[in-house]
Amino acid sequence: MPESSKSPLLEVRGISASYGAIQALSGVSLAVPEGAIVALLGSNGAGKSSTLNAISHLIHPTAGEVHFAGEAIHRLPSDEIVRRGLVQVPEGREVFKDMSVRENLELGAFLRRDRAAMAEDLDKVYALFPRLKERSEQRAATLSGGEQQMLAIGRALMSRPRLIMFDEPSMGLSPLLVEQIFAAIQRLNREQGLTILLVEQDVRLALAVASHAYILENGEISLQGDSARLMNDPAVRRAYLGV
Repeated sequence: MPESSKSPLLEVRGISASYGAIQALSGVSLAVPEGAIVALLGSNGAGKSSTLNAISHLIHPTAGEVHFAGEAIHRLPSDEIVRRGLVQVPEGREVFKDMSVRENLELGAFLRRDRAAMAEDLDKVYALFPRLKERSEQRAATLSGGEQQMLAIGRALMSRPRLIMFDEPSMGLSPLLVEQIFAAIQRLNREQGLTILLVEQDVRLALAVASHAYILENGEISLQGDSARLMNDPAVRRAYLGV
């Protein structure tokens, strides 16, 4: 567990989950301190997305608990979890393609009623991703993959989260766009103090931006530790870094 002088903002305690007869997660535990970037790594099918979906209650854990800001949330509906300040940017972006960029962003604030603050947050999203402002009236379907990823992140920010879970933000993007997306993620953490749980296939990149990481294998945590230590771990280097 990452060292911290206070309780983690997010704590997952021994969650298990399955899809029918297929066991996806078996006793997964992890912690994300407030203000940190923590990475969740592993090969395809290891259970990374399932972990995020269980935290968000998009799938129902069969065992274990999830605590956020000191409160148990594993029995809450997904919209209430968002209301508490825990938001997920899903794999594959999943923007509403027939809606405009602005409409997508406004939908991210659908649980809010503070209109003036919402306008301020929209300006902040446009400052973070100027390309979205340029395309604010375009249908999301007309955006590039990188622009859709920016839109998915911006939509999540419109809910004013305390913690964002990113699921494979680099997927399908060019190296230049990956660099831009990760620069934005680091900026959100550094300048706004946003807490981040990052699922990412590019292990080298994830370890470079995270302070702590967990590695999943077959639905179980097999290794955890400071990112710098894991970067130099011989087993990690052989399995995930190709060296």
